[in-house]
Amino acid sequence: MPKRLKLTGILETLDRQVEDDTITLQDIVDTFNARGFGPVVLLPALIALLPTGGVPGVPSACGIFIALMAIQLVFGRKSPWLPKVLSERGISHDRWHRVTQRIKPWTRKIDRFLEPRLGWLMGDVTQRLLALLMVVLGLGMMPLELLPFAAAIPALAIVIMALGLTAGDGLMMLIGLGITLGGGVGIGFWLL
Repeated sequence: MPKRLKLTGILETLDRQVEDDTITLQDIVDTFNARGFGPVVLLPALIALLPTGGVPGVPSACGIFIALMAIQLVFGRKSPWLPKVLSERGISHDRWHRVTQRIKPWTRKIDRFLEPRLGWLMGDVTQRLLALLMVVLGLGMMPLELLPFAAAIPALAIVIMALGLTAGDGLMMLIGLGITLGGGVGIGFWLL
């Protein structure tokens, strides 16, 4: 099993290893392919969660990417694959570097909380069910983009569940599920 990564390490690894002017979705897949689906789903969800998610089209592109990656996990694929049309989408490397530096104090606090626990949630069936939920959340980000920053709710749930996948932390996966349920109830009340 590959060494578990923490959030700060993921952000720094991508910043350090990609040398182009733009960090593309394909760069994310290439950089973390051997680490499984956690980091590959985490980074686009983080992009949609941060202020970059307020840019029109970003939540939709991130949501499609997340759904495409998560559905591969549902079907048992061991490493992610990305179609060319999505692989070239990305964010400026300079912007990524600035955001990474700005949020590092927060990511280090999150890293202290992450640890392998509730291992029964890390089983194959459970991961596939949570990946199916990530597909739904990723696709749900597209219509939510019409409301400013509304896509941040499913993005937050995906970030937390992906952190759980990445760090082997079942508690984080449960927290992400709780945010999903709470967000669904909140949106349901709002629509009524």
